[in-house]
Amino acid sequence: MKKLLLTVWLLTGLTMSLNAEENIQKELKLATQLCDAGVASVCSNLGLMYEKAQGVKQDYFKAVKLYTKSCNGGDANGCSNLGLMYDNGKGVKQDDFKAVKLYTKSCDSGYAKGCSNLGFMYIMGKGVKQDDFKAVKLYTKACDGGDAMSCSNLGVMYHDGKGVKQDYLKTAEFLIKACDGGNANGCFNAGTMYKSGQGVKQSNTKAKALFGKACDAGDAEGCKNYAFLNKQ
Repeated sequence: MKKLLLTVWLLTGLTMSLNAEENIQKELKLATQLCDAGVASVCSNLGLMYEKAQGVKQDYFKAVKLYTKSCNGGDANGCSNLGLMYDNGKGVKQDDFKAVKLYTKSCDSGYAKGCSNLGFMYIMGKGVKQDDFKAVKLYTKACDGGDAMSCSNLGVMYHDGKGVKQDYLKTAEFLIKACDGGNANGCFNAGTMYKSGQGVKQSNTKAKALFGKACDAGDAEGCKNYAFLNKQ
């Protein structure tokens, strides 16, 4: 009886796997048709599938081609993704200047992650002259646009006094905003602020809660700090 049940389970699993594969192929066919018809956002999503090997064989060259079509069609996400390909030299020759140009186009179209990526280029001086002030401006725009990582980066800029006057109150404000947006690093750094009482009223209770959120989001140091405070 056990063997029979196991056989049925295996056959059921195989059927589910085949059905899933069929669905992926149907979605891929439909996405390809929509992209060919000029739906720019679908071209970007299709490019991501090829870049990340989601249901298709990984192909950076095809991803670049699709991102290019998406960007040329006015999709800001596609421009940002294409910028990342040039930034990292995936499917194209590495080119910081092209990456900056594409991030700028994406950011100017109102895409928060494009602004965030451009801000990082100014921080590092890649493809542009290093400029902390411009980075702060771009991170602010990206943070206001809902990019949690940019809020976290902005908090660090205020903490270190880079491109802005050092301000621990604003540091805590942006780190908490980043944490609320699901950014593990923001949660960890906000927890550190509460643990030390820097820019906020010292509170091990709040620090522990923030370290816990960081831990839940996959931050190993957050887990360690949560465990340490939990023993007290």
